[in-house]
Amino acid sequence: MILARVTGKAVATRKEACFEGKKLLRIQPVDLDGSAVGSSFLAFDSVDAGHGDVVLVVQEGGSANSVAGTVRKPLDAVIVAVVDTIELDAT
Repeated sequence: MILARVTGKAVATRKEACFEGKKLLRIQPVDLDGSAVGSSFLAFDSVDAGHGDVVLVVQEGGSANSVAGTVRKPLDAVIVAVVDTIELDAT
């Protein structure tokens, strides 16, 4: 899983039928301090995330399809959780 921040959205007037009604969001991977790392990419939203939210993303076709309830569809990344807090063990 990848920790990321929602930075925008993409609008698709035509898409695969199984994705109708789902949002396509632009996300930026972040480290535990919230600093951007790597390149941004698009992910389908399964949890109603919004701009600025920190989210967990599954970025692997098989797992993404499983979460989305699809089989063998062109799906690479799915947002699976909105993160409220992160606690780290001090040891």
